[in-house]
Amino acid sequence: MSTPTLGSSLPDDFTHSAQGTTLRRILGLPALVFFGLVYMVPLTIFTTYGVVTEITGGRTALAYVVTLLAMIFTALSYSFMVRRYPIAGSAYSYTSLSFGPGVGFLAGWCLLLDYLFLPMINYLVIGLFLNIAFPEVPAWVFVVGFVTLVTVLNILGISSVSGMSNLIVVAQLIFVLVFLAMTGKSLLGGPVDFSAPLIGDGSQPGLAPLMAGAAVLCLSFLGFDAVSTLAEEARDPKRDIPRAIVITTLSAGVLFFVLAYLAQLVFPGSQFKDADAAANEVMLQAGGQFLSAFFTAAYVAGAAGSALASQASVSRILYSMGRDGILPRRLFGTLSERFHTPVVAILIISLVSLLAVVIDLATLASMISFGALVAFSAVNLAVIRTYLFSGRPRQRGDLARYGLVPLIGFALIAWLWTSLSGLTLAIGLGWFAVGLAYLAVQTGGFRRPAPQVQFSEHE
Repeated sequence: MSTPTLGSSLPDDFTHSAQGTTLRRILGLPALVFFGLVYMVPLTIFTTYGVVTEITGGRTALAYVVTLLAMIFTALSYSFMVRRYPIAGSAYSYTSLSFGPGVGFLAGWCLLLDYLFLPMINYLVIGLFLNIAFPEVPAWVFVVGFVTLVTVLNILGISSVSGMSNLIVVAQLIFVLVFLAMTGKSLLGGPVDFSAPLIGDGSQPGLAPLMAGAAVLCLSFLGFDAVSTLAEEARDPKRDIPRAIVITTLSAGVLFFVLAYLAQLVFPGSQFKDADAAANEVMLQAGGQFLSAFFTAAYVAGAAGSALASQASVSRILYSMGRDGILPRRLFGTLSERFHTPVVAILIISLVSLLAVVIDLATLASMISFGALVAFSAVNLAVIRTYLFSGRPRQRGDLARYGLVPLIGFALIAWLWTSLSGLTLAIGLGWFAVGLAYLAVQTGGFRRPAPQVQFSEHE
């Protein structure tokens, strides 16, 4: 076993593993893109649609343009890093290899905020929607049932996750087509202000509300980075993972913009009876009870798929941190010999997800936003450190590709940082402080080095 130095060249077929058991390389480019899309949930725009529409004064579609601009530069940074280090662990692994294991742990710790609690949001939403449809059944019953189902599928292996993801994406895309058709029909024959989704209704003028809405919408793009956590299960990670990251980001961004734009056209303004349930008002306006019921079914399916994909991703991150020894190796750093999956990590995530029975959506969203922006910032900086300050000879175009692109990505993410709420910052900094304290204990007050990210090379 060897530990590469910063910027070292790794064999194309190397595997990052522990105890001789490895993840299975079975995923191609289509499966990776579908995984990213189902993680993001094509219908996720309707989760925060009402809230962001009120924040921006009816400019949700324009806010998506701002967020996509920031995300595409960051997605390129992820693609650069996964091409150099095609391993599981995402921002944690990239930051560890670029800035050292201590900084890597803190990045990974903050990354856990969005990965660890994103499944919980999906379970919470599933419980709420199904409880409305079947009020005689308590919401917690649906939460426990879906946690159990998703856990079993993840234990069985990534092939079951991939197959289920494909079905869910197809079902949601069918709904999107129906929504587009019924929205177009509802707009025919009446006056339509096609500029309204971009200029708003004037209730929240200026750039600050637009940026505040864009910061919230970062939640919609969580998924392109999740693709990188499957690097050790992709058949050709150096080629397919970077492509899948960029394709997922662009595809989702365009879809989000179109859906938000049409929703604003069919239901103008920024005032709703209930901002959290604004999607129902839009669906009723666009297609009546049929579209509303169709939306509920498709949305619940999408939330289940997102829970499936997000639980798979976070289990790989915990496994990566566990095998490096930064988390207890016996708990997190092992794979099942039968299923070749991190079963213990999956079960621990399932137990945490049961908090969906008691926690509220606003608190979860706050924690996720902070974690996502920390991870995005760290990866942008890691590209600059890895490619421009590693001592390797520079080639023509390196300064633009590995300097300018991640620098723009970092600047845009930093801009979104300024729009986070005080609650988000308080929760995020509190979580960071806990991680820093844990790292201090692990390293004897920072006197000992943190465990290193290691690789095994297989011929």
